[in-house]
Amino acid sequence: MQGEFGGARRVETVRDGFTVSTDPVRLDLDVIHRYLTTSYWAAGIPRDLVERSMENSLCFGVYDPEGHQAGFARVVTDLATFGYVADVFVLDAYRGRGLSKWLMECILDHPDLRDMRRWHLVTRDAHGLYARFGFAEPAAGKHMERVRANPYPAPSV
Repeated sequence: MQGEFGGARRVETVRDGFTVSTDPVRLDLDVIHRYLTTSYWAAGIPRDLVERSMENSLCFGVYDPEGHQAGFARVVTDLATFGYVADVFVLDAYRGRGLSKWLMECILDHPDLRDMRRWHLVTRDAHGLYARFGFAEPAAGKHMERVRANPYPAPSV
């Protein structure tokens, strides 16, 4: 992955040997695609779609002390008023260390995102994580959505 997203400032934070970085060069597309293709929200997603989604988002990588990809999230944003948090994950081997919480802290504290007035995300199983950062279910009738069923073939197991 090359390039910057929309002129967003590159940010890197280190804690306990782990790093959260928005440097697109560090992202490991193989690791990210492998995880997403088996996730409940993107099962079977083609690699080229993952790459295109990353190129058009502000991506946050989590890296272990040796520099290996340990987690990921991306924000679809105009860098001014709105951000959609997507594809958040921490690999199984790195769970239980508070990395997902720290990742969300880094996203919400990014200098080009911290003053945005509206954030959105969709989750099936991580409501507790996001609630601690002020996310809540929208008021009935306020939001609208258009959802298509997952068009990608399920991976063969």
